[in-house]
Amino acid sequence: MAKYTSALPRTIALVRILTSVFFLLFGQYKIFGWAFAHGGFQQYLQGFVQTGAVSFYGHFLQTFVTPYAVFFGYLVGAVELFIGLSLLLGKWVRIASLLGVLHMLSLTLATWWEPGHGVPVWRYFGAELDHLPLLFLFIIFFAADAGQVWGLDGRR
Repeated sequence: MAKYTSALPRTIALVRILTSVFFLLFGQYKIFGWAFAHGGFQQYLQGFVQTGAVSFYGHFLQTFVTPYAVFFGYLVGAVELFIGLSLLLGKWVRIASLLGVLHMLSLTLATWWEPGHGVPVWRYFGAELDHLPLLFLFIIFFAADAGQVWGLDGRR
């Protein structure tokens, strides 16, 4: 049993570092590129509000996010970049994991109805395969305090 236990923290650290690459890529193009915050995000929001979002969340997006879409476009990029850097460096991993959970929940609520209404329940979960596995990874990173191994959180 000890053999498996000693490999687990290193495995989680490796997955943490590999996951950081996704968020570094997601965040950098949103922050350093013009297109996402100045048009792309608005198109996503429009689709979320019209067809994808759970009703209360669609209303929230329409009322509070859409009027400030450029700001929130850059904010999403900044959050993703922070998550990516945090996971890569292993610094503030618990904070980044909480932000990651909130971000993935937000995306899940924004896209839940994309398969359509009244389709078999497995289709909703199948459509969320971009968000739910990452949500689960963030929960694991938080619970395991994943910055302790191969990260700066372990150096405090």
